[in-house]
Amino acid sequence: GRRFRSRMKRGIRHFPRLWRASRLARRWYYARAGAYPDWRSLIEPEAELWQSARAGAQGGPRVLMATAIGSYAHAATLESVLSAALTFRGAEVHALLCDGSMTACAECDASLYPDLSRFAEHGPSQDLCRNCFSPAESVYRQLGITVHKFSEWLGPDDRADARRIANTTPANEIQAYTLDGLVIGEHAYAGTLRFFATGALDDEPMAEPILRRYFESALRVAFATRRLLKSIQFSSAVYRHGIYVPWGIVGEVARQEGVHVSTWNVAYRKRRFIFSHNDTYHHTLMSEPRESWEDVELSPQQDQELMHYLSSRREGLFDWIVFHRAKKDDPKELPSLLGLDPSKPVVGLLTNVAWDAQLHYPANAFDSMLDWLVQTIRYFDKRRDLQLLIRVHPAEISGFPPSRQPILGELKKVIPNLPSNIIVVPPESELSTYALMSMCNSVIIYGTKTGVELTSRGIPVIVAGEAWIRNKGLTCDASSPEEYFRILDGLPYASRLDAGMMARARRYAYHFFFNRMIPLPFIEPHAGNSIYRLKLNSLRHLLPGESAGLDTICNGILRGTPF
Repeated sequence: GRRFRSRMKRGIRHFPRLWRASRLARRWYYARAGAYPDWRSLIEPEAELWQSARAGAQGGPRVLMATAIGSYAHAATLESVLSAALTFRGAEVHALLCDGSMTACAECDASLYPDLSRFAEHGPSQDLCRNCFSPAESVYRQLGITVHKFSEWLGPDDRADARRIANTTPANEIQAYTLDGLVIGEHAYAGTLRFFATGALDDEPMAEPILRRYFESALRVAFATRRLLKSIQFSSAVYRHGIYVPWGIVGEVARQEGVHVSTWNVAYRKRRFIFSHNDTYHHTLMSEPRESWEDVELSPQQDQELMHYLSSRREGLFDWIVFHRAKKDDPKELPSLLGLDPSKPVVGLLTNVAWDAQLHYPANAFDSMLDWLVQTIRYFDKRRDLQLLIRVHPAEISGFPPSRQPILGELKKVIPNLPSNIIVVPPESELSTYALMSMCNSVIIYGTKTGVELTSRGIPVIVAGEAWIRNKGLTCDASSPEEYFRILDGLPYASRLDAGMMARARRYAYHFFFNRMIPLPFIEPHAGNSIYRLKLNSLRHLLPGESAGLDTICNGILRGTPF
């Protein structure tokens, strides 16, 4: 017993170091166990083909793959594939990687640092930075791609200026800070929220020093990227996500320097990706023109294909991002399980994860999701003729990183006791979100993507935030609290969406799930931290005409054609 207690004490004392070490060990393992593509083995049998392509691409339009964070194996995988494919199409591709120059980045999160003061003081330099650069650099080196390091484009004055600005700017001014027209503070603030996995920083004792660390990092990225883009003429830049530090800052600089931007993210469906022009998909999916889908009639086969896929979403059979697999999905059983009053209409409400993609959206009716939720509950407290069914997003506990600001805990601080006509389904519940919402007269959402699916099934949707279904003419969109409550005053609705509206909703859903999500057949889903691997037998599969999805992506990057 004494020996056991001694070992336990020793383990607890060294837990922070061991936890970070396990992250480093996993990264070392990924770099050597196939998470990163082995381009050397693909090039050797077809060396003449590849060398000819490289020679022909010299002097072609320059494309910058701003991978930045080398430990993101899935990003290095896709972007190295695009590098090879673009080389075959005559582009001269370069890569941009951080070599320990950022003082904080999207690879960092609070769960890695039980002692947050350690991160506030040192950032990731003593642990996460060690093995971040080399795996991705090796991938690009095998392809013969020129790799630029942040440190090469940061002078001593840049580092000093970044530190000075980060230390002297009042904390309450950081979020709105701009540098020569570049939106710096918003991405630093969003990155800090992501680090803490929370929707607000008020209750985080270490919030200010860590915010300043992200702010300094954002400034360093801006200085380095600007010097690079002023020194080398790039026509396009490609990078993941389009927000946070570093990618949001790279995008700000690229747009200011007249470089065309292409952002990407993993789509819901397996082997598919979403690409956007000149902005993050969080913005472009709300602002894209309706002409791209509104007048495209679905064939019976396409409609059937869509509905089959939407049904599969309950189990995530064809998706590689699944937050929840329900065990109870019979709408006939749910009312009694929840204690719903069958004599009163039910209005559904779907939350989203509080910290996710916290950017500025001018059309939001409320300052935050929590503000929206609190005001909505207070409204329904006065509407005892209705029942409000709140489904908390399962990704609060199953997403990465898991939320450190559970919405129910935040709600209880403001409204300790919920009105009797408001029922809450917590994130860990086994009840199906789809079955729950199918019982509702209508559904209110803030930022969830589920609105695309609900409208396709004829369920009326009210949007108060930045959901992608906004601006499609399919939902009731509120841009102010007054407009929002006027919409709620019209509840309950007399009927579901009519046949014409539902047909339009399905046209958009098909556009969203089948056209905007671009397939790449040689990307193979993989269980574990790196959600996919490259499965390619020959470089020839990357040639023009071999993959319609790859052609679409490359043409978009080089010519600006629609993704």
